[in-house]
Amino acid sequence: MNIHGGYWRAKYDLVHAGHLCAALTAKGLATWNIEYRRVGNPGGGWPGTFEDIRNAYRYLPQIAKRYDLDSTKVLVMGHSAGGQLALCLAAHESSLRSVISLAGVLDLQQAWEQHLSDNAVVEFLGGKPGEVPEHYREADPIQLTIDHATTQWLIHGAGDDVVPSYFSRQYAEQKKKRGEDVHYTEISTAGHFDLIDPRSNAWPTVENTVLRLL
Repeated sequence: MNIHGGYWRAKYDLVHAGHLCAALTAKGLATWNIEYRRVGNPGGGWPGTFEDIRNAYRYLPQIAKRYDLDSTKVLVMGHSAGGQLALCLAAHESSLRSVISLAGVLDLQQAWEQHLSDNAVVEFLGGKPGEVPEHYREADPIQLTIDHATTQWLIHGAGDDVVPSYFSRQYAEQKKKRGEDVHYTEISTAGHFDLIDPRSNAWPTVENTVLRLL
C-alpha cells in the first residue's frame, strides 16, 4: 500500500507515484496506490486525511480476498508527507508490522519551525503547535509510539532539498533509544524524488528494502 506525498495539498495527487508502483508490480508484488483527501479538498487536512489512510488500510483484507493475495504480508510505504502518514498509521494500527518512509516529514514540530513548503504543516493540522497542540500529538510520528514488533525502515537522500535528511536521521536516533525497531539508510547522491523514480541510482535500495520486508 503506497501513500503519495505532496505536503498534504490537493494539487498533488497519486499520479506521480505510479511509476514506483508499476516497478514493484513488475517484481511480482501486488501494489495499491491510494488516494486521500488533501488540503484544498472538502474534508481534507487533519483528521480527515488520516481517516482516509486508516480506512484504506482496513480495506486491505477485502482486496486480499478479492485478488487471492496473502493478507499476512502487508507493507505500507509513504513518500514525503506520505511517510508521515505511513508512520502515523503504524502508531495507530498495531496490526501493521512493516512500514517504509521515503524522505518522510517525520517531525511536524520541526517542520513548523523550519517553515517547510510555506508552512504546509500549519495548513495540514489547522494551526501552529500552540494553537492545536492535540493535533500535533496525534499526528507527529516522532511524538508517537510504534510497537517494537513493527519494523520501521527509513530511507532518505543526503541531497534532499525538499525535506532535509536530518528529519529521518534524528527520528531514527530518538526512536531507537525508546526501543523501537527502526532502521535508517541514507543515500549520499539522492534527492527528494529519486527515491520514487525507478530510473534513479537510488531505486535499487528502495526496491531491495521492499523485497526484504515482504
